[in-house]
Amino acid sequence: MNSGPLIRSQVDRLQALWRYRGFVFSMVWREFRGNYLGSLLGSVWSILNPMAMIFIYTVIFSKIMRAKLPGVADTMGYGMFVCSGVITWGFFSDLLGRCPKMFVENATLLKKVNFPRTTLPLIVFFSSALNFLIIFGIFMAFLLLTGRLPGMTILAFVPLLCLQQLFVLGAGVFLGTLNVFFRDVTHIVSIVLQFWFWFTPVVYPLNILPPGARRLVELNPMTRFVTSYQQIVLYNQWPQWSRFGWHMVGALLALGIGFVVFQRLSGEMVDEL
Repeated sequence: MNSGPLIRSQVDRLQALWRYRGFVFSMVWREFRGNYLGSLLGSVWSILNPMAMIFIYTVIFSKIMRAKLPGVADTMGYGMFVCSGVITWGFFSDLLGRCPKMFVENATLLKKVNFPRTTLPLIVFFSSALNFLIIFGIFMAFLLLTGRLPGMTILAFVPLLCLQQLFVLGAGVFLGTLNVFFRDVTHIVSIVLQFWFWFTPVVYPLNILPPGARRLVELNPMTRFVTSYQQIVLYNQWPQWSRFGWHMVGALLALGIGFVVFQRLSGEMVDEL
């Protein structure tokens, strides 16, 4: 089988994406500014909102409500535990929740403007990443100011988040393509995310669950990501990289399936929109 044409087509797509990088980043910045258009404080809200969230979890929950984490002596242990889970889960759910709508919401753009359609998933990805980086940066600043910032293990967030979001991007492209033809997909994903959140140890530690429930929750692929983030922040521990082999396979499969389905149906998408 001659793979030359296939490789050349993929190279051409990557080159097209690079040529439209200015378009991608201008759209990301436009969306970010649009979220705060008309407000008195403008983009300052992008800082105030996550600051309020971190304050509630770390001060209100830990100091005032005296919420404790089993086995952790730090008075802010539970707040740090919840923040490290909620913030990273938010990155996951934000991207997965927005992807199904990305082609439908940009129907006019797809019909009237000539540009690589694969830029839309990138725009959604970078827009979600920008929001996450602001929240994550504020959380890291809080840990630094309170003397609780982990050491070099903090760098483990980078490969973990990349692996996590590559899976979401692949799944999101598949769901976004499917949603063009079946508009129920957006609503289904929204409901699934609500159940998925409580099926993931974001606000509760695994060790409080009964053995049967714990084994069930451990089957959830997001469990290993979230518990790894929490171990980094609370215990300054490196993740067990060998336990992420299947996650890597899943991410590559999701990316491959997502973009293959998108490429095969992209010609029909515009007519359907």
